[in-house]
Amino acid sequence: MMAGINAQTRLYGVFGDPVAHSLSPAMHNRAFAHIGENAVYMAFCVQDIGKAVEAVRAFDMGGVSVTIPHKVSVMEHLDEVDETARAMGAVNTIINDQGRLTGKNSDCAGAVKAILEKTPIDGKDVVVLGAGGAARAIVYGLKEQGGKVTIVNRTREKGEALAAELRVDFQPLEALDQLACGIVVNATSVGMVPDVARSPAPASFFKKDMVVMDIVYRPLLTRFLSDAQDAGCATVDGIAMFVYQGASQFEWWTGKDAPVVQMRETVETLLGQR
Repeated sequence: MMAGINAQTRLYGVFGDPVAHSLSPAMHNRAFAHIGENAVYMAFCVQDIGKAVEAVRAFDMGGVSVTIPHKVSVMEHLDEVDETARAMGAVNTIINDQGRLTGKNSDCAGAVKAILEKTPIDGKDVVVLGAGGAARAIVYGLKEQGGKVTIVNRTREKGEALAAELRVDFQPLEALDQLACGIVVNATSVGMVPDVARSPAPASFFKKDMVVMDIVYRPLLTRFLSDAQDAGCATVDGIAMFVYQGASQFEWWTGKDAPVVQMRETVETLLGQR
């Protein structure tokens, strides 16, 4: 893959801090190689996002993924931010069209595609646990698909603020067991390595007709998903959203269909699932 780099190779990358742990370079490089795209994707640890955006223009990079902590601050440095990213208040993708830089957000598309593999969303009651950046993207995407969303969050003030902004319902965490829903999403980091014994929901909450998604992918089978499986729920693991958001980025950059199967295989291999 690296041996094919030449003067025509297009550069892509991810800007974040920290970023050494990112799975995106392996995933996107596998995708480029699979379709024969003359491109390479690298991770860049970035403190000054303004100067990094200048580098996108200076090096004529094809595009960039943007991750923590720059998803909001990057917006002021771009020529354009599309309607969805503007409504979400965050950008995770930069597209370079002959020097004009456009910001988009593929997080909501990633979540929606992952859930649609298991169930329709339109008209369903949906519970989203969390009120951070991931929750914002997921709630926005599910609402756009016709889901009737309720945000549940440990901190009432933060949860109520996001619910009011996105015009959805809010319930405190202690009310979770009383909520009926068809889809539930953990959009928090609860259950992530090393705190693998924790779950944001009690096992008693899960009912067999639910579709349950966790954005955590380390471990792939979280306590949250394990409890859901024990209750007979259909589950969506954290790799699904990560791969689908990356696939949307890939298609925006290249104009070609993303090799989703190969992208998922790469991520599963890196996480020791293959």
